[in-house]
Amino acid sequence: MISAAVAVIGGGVMGASVACHLAALGQRDVIILDLADAPGAGSTGRATGGYRAQYATAINVRLSVLTREKLRRFADETGVDPGYAPAGYLWLASSAAELDVLRAGREVQHAEGLVEAAEVTPGEIARINPAIRLDGVTGGAFCPTDGFIRPLRILEGYLAAAARLGVRQMWGTEVRGLRRDPQGRIVEVETTRERLAVGAVVNAAGPWAASVGALAGVTIPVTPLRRQIATTTPCELLPADMPMTIWAGDGFHLRVRDGRVLLLWPTPGVPGRPFDASVDPAWVDAVVAMAHARVPVLREATIDRAACWAGLYEMSPDKHAILGAADDCPNLFLINGSSGHGVMHAPALGQLLAEIICHGRAKTLDVTALEPGRFVAGRLNVGSELL
Repeated sequence: MISAAVAVIGGGVMGASVACHLAALGQRDVIILDLADAPGAGSTGRATGGYRAQYATAINVRLSVLTREKLRRFADETGVDPGYAPAGYLWLASSAAELDVLRAGREVQHAEGLVEAAEVTPGEIARINPAIRLDGVTGGAFCPTDGFIRPLRILEGYLAAAARLGVRQMWGTEVRGLRRDPQGRIVEVETTRERLAVGAVVNAAGPWAASVGALAGVTIPVTPLRRQIATTTPCELLPADMPMTIWAGDGFHLRVRDGRVLLLWPTPGVPGRPFDASVDPAWVDAVVAMAHARVPVLREATIDRAACWAGLYEMSPDKHAILGAADDCPNLFLINGSSGHGVMHAPALGQLLAEIICHGRAKTLDVTALEPGRFVAGRLNVGSELL
């Protein structure tokens, strides 16, 4: 345990998970600090709410399986339903090479116990999602226990449970400085409200992780990446329980949420403006055209341009989370760089970092693959770009 206060910088789902798990393990005096005036104003509130365990690396599969276990207990433990709905993830391959990548990923998934992940033929794809056009689709992958979650409900649950356990929450509070002692440990957090003596600091600042690290003179290799979402007006063109459906080649995917169809297609951010989270009208036009070509029934849908939005991923060099103490600052703990998987892995990562802080190591899973020092050591996680 840490003898003095633990300050968690960032009150999104990741910071809330860490704080809640720290308090549950008996850590006293945990404080959440967030610049926003209220919860949900950052990346968590902009997430689309996908959950999957179909990954190409063992550590990401393990994080998802642990998260799934925690989602199933979430309502009992926090009093809030996380909205876990196992509608499945359906991956579509349009070439032999893409199909080989999905097969290689499935070998990893099966080795980690995700035996329900399976290859599917075009005929099976047509039964799973009859709305899609199969032209060019050679096969795919499907996992029925993948599906959807409610990011803001998970945030609500962790914040409520943390409050009951005595965690303080300071909203509208900017962190302006992290003062270190001669031994290199952070001893004080300077905020716009007060100076806080601390025994440890957790960086849960999402896309802004590098800026927080810089306050302590620590380099954190996390950069923001814009992701845009186009949405239809409410309609009944696709069923509510349609699986998340993804074209592996270019990443175009769609789902139904609250009666609207969400359309997504990953593209680079705005050159020179990494934190720009605006929506590009030309991108909306392009993703709608893709939807019309691949899901013909959506030609009848109306795009609600005013409701389209964008958010920021927090990208690490190998697109995997960074978890543990910073190499050059032993009481600065990092939970950064999840690269688009943050909300779905927050339950697992929050528990694992709390174990590291309280016990000196993660007890539930081996998280060596996520250690902050792996980049300098050249131990990057290698997985498929598709998964």
